[in-house]
Amino acid sequence: MEKRKTDLVVTGFIFNESNEILLIHHNKLNLWLPVGGHIEQNETPDEALLREIKEETNLDVEIVGKTDIPLEGNVKANLASVCKKKEGSGLKINKELESFKWVPKGELGAEFIPADVGNLALKAFEEIE
Repeated sequence: MEKRKTDLVVTGFIFNESNEILLIHHNKLNLWLPVGGHIEQNETPDEALLREIKEETNLDVEIVGKTDIPLEGNVKANLASVCKKKEGSGLKINKELESFKWVPKGELGAEFIPADVGNLALKAFEEIE
């Protein structure tokens, strides 16, 4: 029997004061994605998410909810959270990222957004509405 590796990753759908979601352009993957990354050893999912958000965007956020992600395949288990940017927290993306966009709900079907990301972002909107 083949042994499969499971990567645990976290994703944060970050909302600003205008109820727009932050998407970042990841250079390595050439995709527009929410902020996220791998959970390190001895780290809780929430700790990992807050660390990844700080490392990638320099934002301070509050986790305000969770959203379900249907899993496809056996490669990654993704734990998604809904976050709100803390007032006064300034955005500064790191070198792994090319650029960022704050995306309103009505633009989640845009061509540059992968369909699965748009669908998950809509679930995040449901959590805060």
